[in-house]
Formats: sequence, C-alpha cells, structure tokens
Amino acid sequence: MKQNQQRIKPAEIELKDTLVAVNRVAKVTKGGRTFGFSAVVVVGDGNGTIGHGLGKARDVSEAIAKAIDDAKKNLIKVPLKGTTIPHEQYGKYGGGRVFIKPAAEGTGVIAGGAMRAVLESAGVHNVLAKSIGSSNPHNVVKATFDALSKIRSAEDIARARNISLDKVFNG
Repeated sequence: MKQNQQRIKPAEIELKDTLVAVNRVAKVTKGGRTFGFSAVVVVGDGNGTIGHGLGKARDVSEAIAKAIDDAKKNLIKVPLKGTTIPHEQYGKYGGGRVFIKPAAEGTGVIAGGAMRAVLESAGVHNVLAKSIGSSNPHNVVKATFDALSKIRSAEDIARARNISLDKVFNG
C-alpha cells in the first residue's frame, strides 16, 4: 500500500459487493476428486472507496461470503475528479498490466470484465481502460487496484510540493 493511501474502516460506509470470478478447483485424493471453489469479489461504496478479496470454500456461497469479508479488510480510498479519475495511470500485478485514462462526461466505462467491476465499484463513470497481458481475473483486479492506488489528486500534489493549487496547473 502506498504512503498516501489510508485504510478505511468498513463499518463507516455502506458497501456494495460485485462478484468478479468463481473458479472450481479439484483436489485429487485416494477416494477420488474433492471439489472446492475460489471466488474473487470487489466491494465499493460508489464514491471512491473500494476493496478486493479472495475466498475459498467447499461451496460457492461460502466462498463468496469469505471473499466479501476479505474485501472489507482491504479497503482503499481513490481520489475522483467528478465522475472520472484525475490523470492516466499504469498498474501491474504478476502478468496483468492495465492502463486507465480519464474520459469526457458521457463516455461511460470503457473497460473489460474484471476491470469494469473494480471501476464501477469505485464510482468511476467515465474512463477509458485497457487490460494488457494476462486476462486472469485475480491479476487484472490486483493490477487495477495498483493503478488506482497510485492516483493522486491535485490537492495531494500541491501539499507535497508545498505550493498553492493554482501553481500545480499553471507551473
């Protein structure tokens, strides 16, 4: 986690969960195969607070419940500029690489699968996004979180440089 990102307490906000992927896994034992499930879930309040989690269990509903609990433990706050993000950003995790870019009002969320779930949970309504490399939902979600956690608002940059906000834009 980056220095400018602070952890959020889940009790403070109303979170909505989105199931990104469910995977059936098998363990081979001497009695045959034992099946289990792993679930990737993204939670968010639609106002810049998001989290992701992984849950594993013998049945799907239990795996999803565990993933939601895990996601509530990994919340971050993303600075938004209206209905989009302040600037473009790359993110990576494992083989997953993502690129997100702010878009004009009315563009919508131009993103695929796992990235769409993360961006919509965060409350981003206008963004252009591209997933490059691995299409594994685990890696794409974590790469998207990496990109979103690197985003800084103009106020943060002005504070870090110890200058006024209009000097950030007018150099």
